Amino acid sequence: MVLVEREEVAVMYRVTDDNPEAMGRAWAELEAAVGLRGRKFFGAFHPSTGEYRVCVQLRDGDDPGALGLKVGVLPDGRYLRLRLEGEPPAVYQRIAPSFEALMKQAAPDPGRPSIEFYRRRDVIDLLLPVR
Repeated sequence: MVLVEREEVAVMYRVTDDNPEAMGRAWAELEAAVGLRGRKFFGAFHPSTGEYRVCVQLRDGDDPGALGLKVGVLPDGRYLRLRLEGEPPAVYQRIAPSFEALMKQAAPDPGRPSIEFYRRRDVIDLLLPVR
């Protein structure tokens, strides 16, 4: 675990239920809409609302409205980072328990979402917002 400072990231996103089946569908739809090449993908969980967002970094030329996506930001600030490595789908099953372990190490900032940054197919940075 490492404490990191992150900058704000502008994203396009789709809201989905916080369950594996709905999340899988939303990810597949987002990836099909924007393509994978050269894109940065994020998952954002808002504990205060129970909302999960599948996100892709916004870049010049994107038309979120035409893709049926909303626009927002992943907030800047301090995050406790834990890097997961492993093959999908097994690595995805480690996300929730790993966030639980992070929350035992530091009190999360309830005003910001927990973030999953999909660095590669088999590398995910879990980012717990801390004060």
